[in-house]
Amino acid sequence: MADHNFNLPPGFRFYPTDEELVVHFLHRKAALLPCHPDVIPDLDLYPYDPWELDGKALSEGNQWYYFSRRTQNRNTNNGYWKALGIDEPIICSSGKRVGMKRFLVFYLGEAPSGIKSSWIMQEYRLTDSGSSSTSGRSSTKRRGHSKIDYSKWVVCRVSERNSSDDDDGTELSYLDEVFLSLDDLDEISLPN
Repeated sequence: MADHNFNLPPGFRFYPTDEELVVHFLHRKAALLPCHPDVIPDLDLYPYDPWELDGKALSEGNQWYYFSRRTQNRNTNNGYWKALGIDEPIICSSGKRVGMKRFLVFYLGEAPSGIKSSWIMQEYRLTDSGSSSTSGRSSTKRRGHSKIDYSKWVVCRVSERNSSDDDDGTELSYLDEVFLSLDDLDEISLPN
């Protein structure tokens, strides 16, 4: 998808919930099914610094969305993405765990001495296929569906926090704030 000027109807806004990102977009991507609307582009994230996403990823307000291959290499030309805390489960309305969300912060420079920036990423992945029952997987194969590879794709939501204004339109849950504050624990020295 080279041209990212999407032909969206007037008034269209893209503000998906965590569940919608995982169930309606990421699951369909992993299952090789079409997404309607097909607005989230595929992007190899890690060669790009976060400020280079404009024009490459789907932009809505101060947030950028894209699919990327899951990788351990989170280095860019000018920095790296560092994971924070533990992953948060994505629970659908029926109460079933459908995915996981990982929080990352962009650091300028080389690890581990980089400088923390105001760029935040939420990386969503599907729940491992091992969490479903084996009978469910075999019945899926009998119906002729291909096996879904849960490990290949993630969908990412990147945003820049405005340090001068706490209400920048990005809604963070209580757990989001806790995970982001965990990174500050590295800077606190405790008495022996």
